[in-house]
Amino acid sequence: MLKHADTPLPFPRNTGNRAFSGTGSPPPRSSSRDSSRDRKIEHRVVFSDRASSGESRGTASGCETASFGSGSVGPEVSHLGWGRWYTLRELEAATNGLCEENVIGEGGYGIVYRGVLGDGTKVAVKNLLNNRGQAEKEFKVEVEVIGRVRHKNLVRLLGYCVEGAYRMLVYEYVDNGNLDQWLHGDVGEVSPLTWDIRMNIILGTAKGLAYLHEGLEPKVVHRDVKSSNILLDRQWNAKVSDFGLAKLICSERSYVTTRVMGTFGYVAPEYACTGMLNEKSDVYSFGILIMELISGRSPVDYSRAQGEVNLVDWLKAMVGNRKSEEVVDPKLPEMPASKALKRVLLVALRCVDPDATKRPKMGHVIHMLEADDLLFSDERRIGRESSHSHRCEQENHAVAKLGDKRLG
Repeated sequence: MLKHADTPLPFPRNTGNRAFSGTGSPPPRSSSRDSSRDRKIEHRVVFSDRASSGESRGTASGCETASFGSGSVGPEVSHLGWGRWYTLRELEAATNGLCEENVIGEGGYGIVYRGVLGDGTKVAVKNLLNNRGQAEKEFKVEVEVIGRVRHKNLVRLLGYCVEGAYRMLVYEYVDNGNLDQWLHGDVGEVSPLTWDIRMNIILGTAKGLAYLHEGLEPKVVHRDVKSSNILLDRQWNAKVSDFGLAKLICSERSYVTTRVMGTFGYVAPEYACTGMLNEKSDVYSFGILIMELISGRSPVDYSRAQGEVNLVDWLKAMVGNRKSEEVVDPKLPEMPASKALKRVLLVALRCVDPDATKRPKMGHVIHMLEADDLLFSDERRIGRESSHSHRCEQENHAVAKLGDKRLG
């Protein structure tokens, strides 16, 4: 069944606008919004009551230390190879007792609090919800593997807490909000996200995902790539967040069968239908993210006219009808070069191919994006010379042909 995430909080508290982002405080708002868009409910896909062959369904240990608020002394602090095992008492002190005023986001998976540790370090503390059935051992194994991940485009997991029924994750604090806010929040008539910034965000996100997929053993599949899980620093660099409960896939296995978890509009069709998960599921979600960045539209928006509700279907139709320029976010300060737009659309369409085997790996996506960036720079330097017109015409035909193919 489809579960609805909690109704979004007012913008000053909700880092995801439609769901929590993991970390990060919101960007400034020019004015309060009075539209129905602020009250959208995110559709999370969670088949939480169905056991599967690929995911452990153990029960929590009964021999853990006393739970929060009992007054009992917590477990001794454990320093891991990559971070720390925090006590619940420490995190209570850091977040002022998990108080309402420190909530910076919430959704179907948990509540995120802003906190300050005893040494002055700012952190984001995620108190996981709906974690029934995940035993302490399973939780620790997965989190300790992911905790060793170090990449500039991934939010760093600093440690965790397991006490009683509590499962909490401690992340670095990223203070410029998330992509969902900057795309869909009230940022005025002109977005601060220029074309170059958007391309940098796409490339940074791709590099973070490629590291999870291709730079680790076992590989890590995120399972919930979306705009509210892309945090931004003050230089607009992307940091992928909320992969603390991603699935691990060993090299000898091509996929795992697991509960379907994700966000409506981003979930790959084969994963939603069968529960069979591999890295190509993330590639599909990344393709949706590219489309969202280019168009400024949400993956699913019921307030739009018929035929425009689903972003993928609408964009494919526009590209197939050779109207690529009309899909660009009207809030962009300036239109991108035609060649740059078509190349990125081509990457997006390949990522959302209905046939998962035809989707590129993230490493190949990076190659295509970086090659496009070089060509784009060259084109800007030498100008729009007539010698390029024939090549651009061929490229336009190729993109339109791909759009026609995807529609068929």
